[in-house]
Amino acid sequence: MRASTLTDVGEITVEERDRPDPADDEVLVQVGACSVCMTDYHMYHGTFAAETPLVLGHEGAGTVAEVGSDVDSFSVGDRVAINPTVPCNACSYCKKGETHLCENNTSIGGAGDTILDGAFAEYVRVPAINVEDIGEMSFERAALAEPLACCVHGVEQADIKPGDSVGIIGAGPIGLLLLQAFRNAGAAPIVVSELDDERRELAADLGADAVVDPNEEDPETAIPEAAGGPVDVGAEAIGLVPTIKQANAVTAPGGLTLIFGVPDQEATMEISPFDVFFDEVDYRGSFSLTTEDFERAVTMLQHDRIDAERLITERIGLDDLPTAFERMGNAEGLKKVVIPGDGE
Repeated sequence: MRASTLTDVGEITVEERDRPDPADDEVLVQVGACSVCMTDYHMYHGTFAAETPLVLGHEGAGTVAEVGSDVDSFSVGDRVAINPTVPCNACSYCKKGETHLCENNTSIGGAGDTILDGAFAEYVRVPAINVEDIGEMSFERAALAEPLACCVHGVEQADIKPGDSVGIIGAGPIGLLLLQAFRNAGAAPIVVSELDDERRELAADLGADAVVDPNEEDPETAIPEAAGGPVDVGAEAIGLVPTIKQANAVTAPGGLTLIFGVPDQEATMEISPFDVFFDEVDYRGSFSLTTEDFERAVTMLQHDRIDAERLITERIGLDDLPTAFERMGNAEGLKKVVIPGDGE
């Protein structure tokens, strides 16, 4: 089979590999589509550590090509989405359903303490408990189940109620999915701040009640003005300290600042303990997804609660990943989706 393999920092080679055999509790998935994520970008550039050689790609979907001897829940030909977060189901976190905090942090093609070969390949091995049936949903749409599940988790972390106001800083692919997840949970109004004109326009089309151009007005003033006051949830979907501070600045007393974008591991910021105490503003992180989040995300996609197709702007082959990472670094386009068969 062909696989796009990270061989060193900044180096990817498309190589021929033996088709893997599934273990007794695994399925072998013929990859139909795998979308490209900023985690892949960081691993490619070495800002997230990964031992090489390694096949990246953790937002995949495809067809079951083979099943292990102990698998009776799936059959050859089933169409599935892949949850890349592999739980041990033995630690206390897994037993509580917090599979994303598993002490034996293992990921299929994504960031983790243990990283298994991912889905930028024609085939990938996956534990049977890590796939969800997608029926006739397209593979491209199903490939967005993983990032959507992260957004579902973020909304749960924000603990919103219908009618709670939300400000979102950043309308990249994940910010636009987060916007739709908040809408599905009943948030209102939702105000989005985004530098890029096209992304800001798309945010409005996807349901933002108001959009803010930070080139033209200060989000710390404009978001509360558009929302009728400071927001119940200030969500940062970029991963930068200045924009985390913006999200906190627009959060109302008693509200919550959601750190959803992935910050640099070495980044630090100052906060006022008194302000946290006196205003009762909560800082909340949102990391990855749980098994339940993934199931919910697949269900939402199956029932057309999410406009996924408008977020997919490029379809590429296995050979095109370096160019895709370059375009991501320049914030060009939205979701890039690898179709492994394009490389044949």
